[in-house]
Amino acid sequence: MTFDFKNPDYVPVLIERSERLARLSKMTPAELAAIKVFYAANPVEFINDWMMTSDPRNVEIGLPVNVPFLLFPKQAEFVEWVYARWRNREDGLAEKSRDMGVSWLCCAIAVHMWLFFKDQIIGFGSRKEEYVDEIGNLKALFPKIRALVDNLPPQFRPKGWAGGKFMLINNPENGASIIGEAGDNIGRGARTGIYFKDESAFYERAEKIEAALSQTSNCKIDVSTPNGSGNSFYKKRFRPGTHVFTFHWTDDPRKDRAWYDKQIRDLDPVIVAQEIDIDYSASVSNAWISGDLIEAAFNVGPGDVDAIGPTIAGVDAANFGDDQSVVTIRRGRTILFRDRRSKMDAPDLAGWVGEVVGPYNPDAIVFELDGPGVGAHDIMKRGSLGAVVCGVHTGVRLKDGKNYNLRAKGWRRLGEWYADAPVSAPRDGEVKSQMSAMRYSYKDGLLLMENKKEYKSRVGRSPDDADSEMLTHILDAMPQARRPVMAIPSMASAFSKR
Repeated sequence: MTFDFKNPDYVPVLIERSERLARLSKMTPAELAAIKVFYAANPVEFINDWMMTSDPRNVEIGLPVNVPFLLFPKQAEFVEWVYARWRNREDGLAEKSRDMGVSWLCCAIAVHMWLFFKDQIIGFGSRKEEYVDEIGNLKALFPKIRALVDNLPPQFRPKGWAGGKFMLINNPENGASIIGEAGDNIGRGARTGIYFKDESAFYERAEKIEAALSQTSNCKIDVSTPNGSGNSFYKKRFRPGTHVFTFHWTDDPRKDRAWYDKQIRDLDPVIVAQEIDIDYSASVSNAWISGDLIEAAFNVGPGDVDAIGPTIAGVDAANFGDDQSVVTIRRGRTILFRDRRSKMDAPDLAGWVGEVVGPYNPDAIVFELDGPGVGAHDIMKRGSLGAVVCGVHTGVRLKDGKNYNLRAKGWRRLGEWYADAPVSAPRDGEVKSQMSAMRYSYKDGLLLMENKKEYKSRVGRSPDDADSEMLTHILDAMPQARRPVMAIPSMASAFSKR
């Protein structure tokens, strides 16, 4: 059944559920057991077929408060994503815009596990106890869980179901339990098969909680709106290897540009950036480039900007570890390409750069001469692209009366490029987060950007993507020699790579 989430009509859904319930009531025990086996393996179908959710805001638009829980595509994808993390015994992180129904969604997943998996223990934690369990308050998690169970057909409710206890909901049929914890007590209770950390970007002692949970659960799901950079949630979000799921407001079929414009009118800009746009830089002070400028570039397609000007590749080379080597290719006012790799020595880096950059017929390939960047630069200077390969030391002092060093000059130009809209860049949350978290100061009256070591110490990772893009702005003039013209990938195909 196709459902219009913007103009919901629940009558056909309720009629269909009524007919399905009538068939369910006539099933033999063997048939009912078979249907339960099916639903155990298909949580999305179970939620769509039987669960109910609640929204008191429906009253004002003439809809019932309790309505069928129908998943839109991104929500269904999240259910499958959580189950994949659980089956693989690995952690995950879900970043979200506000009001995406994610709390109800996590509760629905927990109820499904609680019903169909014997002895399963599901944990929930949040900052405060009242966010986990408060009788009659559907803003809390456990009242949602109880409502989801209460509204199920009797064929699926456990025999002896009585609503559970405070911060504890047992399944009297199969021994499964849902437990709740709050604040510093998170992770101090029983071992769990899966643990949902509600709004974990706002935990006061997140590292302490993480250490406790590491001993009690093999699958921890962090769920939160951003709360600036430098906290545990931010560091985990941008740590290489983290399984990340993004709930952006544009994934919600109930929301459109008119909804977003209303949020802009009604809410503080920092709240809009942080809780609507998933902007980790919203509360960063002394940020050189604001997140809204980068977001604006994400919303401009490559066909909407004339890609006139030199084609420049910036290569930020990383040492072995959790940093990454990044290539960014810019032509005029458009970012054509961006990609990243980990754990590459100088020959591998040179080979990779040549492979991805060569087809764009670059006017310049700019390496930051640090670590493996030196070796890769030297190798490429001897190759077919050598005439356009350049190396820079960004720490070199300048005497231009504006910038303390070459790094500051590159970042100044990068900021001016974004400010002189329109420009076009492929959407990439990691790039936005890194770039808009870069702080600046002045030394002897000259612009000074924090260096990589300072940045990494503060936010937990290196600004590899941001510095790669900055390097495309650092040269005053292009090398004179050009390599032979080669076939250039279309902007549309290059743009779709990220």
